Amino acid sequence: MAVTPQDLFGLDNLPYGVFSTPGSPGGPDTPGAPGDPTRRRIGVRYGDHVLDAGAAARALGSPHTPLLQAPSLGPLLAAGRPVWQSVRAALRDWLGNPAHRETVSPLLLPLHPAAESPAPVFHLPFEVADYVDFYASEHHAANVGRMFRPDGEPLTPNWKHLPIGYHGRAGTVVVSGTPVVRPSGQRRPPGADAPDFGPSRRLDIEAEVGFVVGAPSTPGEPVPRSAFRDHVFGVALLNDWSARDIQAWEYVPLGPFLGKSFATSLSPWITPLEALEHAAVAPPPRSHPLLPYLDDTGPGAEPQGYDLRLSVHLNGELISEPPFSSMYWTAAQQLAHLTANGASLRTGDLFASGTVSGPEPGERGSLLELTWSGTEPLRLPAGAGGERTFLADGDEVTLSAWAPGPGGSRIGLGEVTGRIEPTRGAPPAAAPDGGGA
Repeated sequence: MAVTPQDLFGLDNLPYGVFSTPGSPGGPDTPGAPGDPTRRRIGVRYGDHVLDAGAAARALGSPHTPLLQAPSLGPLLAAGRPVWQSVRAALRDWLGNPAHRETVSPLLLPLHPAAESPAPVFHLPFEVADYVDFYASEHHAANVGRMFRPDGEPLTPNWKHLPIGYHGRAGTVVVSGTPVVRPSGQRRPPGADAPDFGPSRRLDIEAEVGFVVGAPSTPGEPVPRSAFRDHVFGVALLNDWSARDIQAWEYVPLGPFLGKSFATSLSPWITPLEALEHAAVAPPPRSHPLLPYLDDTGPGAEPQGYDLRLSVHLNGELISEPPFSSMYWTAAQQLAHLTANGASLRTGDLFASGTVSGPEPGERGSLLELTWSGTEPLRLPAGAGGERTFLADGDEVTLSAWAPGPGGSRIGLGEVTGRIEPTRGAPPAAAPDGGGA
């Protein structure tokens, strides 16, 4: 099959996922030989097709066959950077070298359904070990501060000195397309003296970028910024759904809990860091001196920011285009801080950037900011739901992104989508904050 240089998923990209065929999606423990098409297996996206990577490796006699025949990316993640580079080079050869076309072409499955070839089913590509979410956008943090501390400084005193984050719930990280059930919890209505309990009325999105850890680290030994690429395998778009009313009541003094733990949606495609080499940029200028383990301002410092251009669609309508290049704290700094106390990394750890927001109103990565805490509703076409402050049942949110590639090309990041379903076992959420039904 031919893939043009303009394709977002060409040879310079090649993101990894895990898929099965419809009818018998299977699972990691599904019996059957590695070639059984009903078994979960590793796929590599190439244009609008997915390559059965394990079958290709076996057919071409690759030494990486055991890794690529696994039902999860876990073994490949754990193998470390030299193996990641070797596997990527092999995949580029298999897909780009005409000598392999006869062998590889039958192993490319179309992503979109057709009568003769149903679309593959995609799964969470690795077992999430730990999940950490950061708060790395100065624009997002300042917007939140202006909303909730209008008479004080927008940023807390520690914000410019360390990447603020919290530990989330790994077990509720779900693959794109998984329904998001509206959470219930304690909420204190405005002006009330006591809380009540019920479905969230202020359900929100957070457009984020997630980083997937491959190689583990030794307990007690911090991971320096310089070792970021030795431990982080790749990136994926992530939506950290947030129940703002539940969060507002519970998060003092210990931080987010039930307002964040009900669902975090992750793209099925993990883009290797090596595919983003042409997207590396310097982060914004530092306004405060940083401690040595975080300091990235010295001579010859490697640019560790990324120029990723995100888009947020609500019910098919573009509502925001957040620029990841504006993030104050880089992923390398986040990893260094995460491990600064000796906390170890495990294969499958996932850490996210926090909401990506830029300086302009159309670059805000949450409805909290886009509607200024519900005081400035979004006005969507009637077919997309009409006016919105926060999410209503039935709303669908899709995040997409691209990054600069070699020679003016673009590297696509796989989309992440989620649709809101009503609270289970309770009436639908009331409409005043969420918008129409």
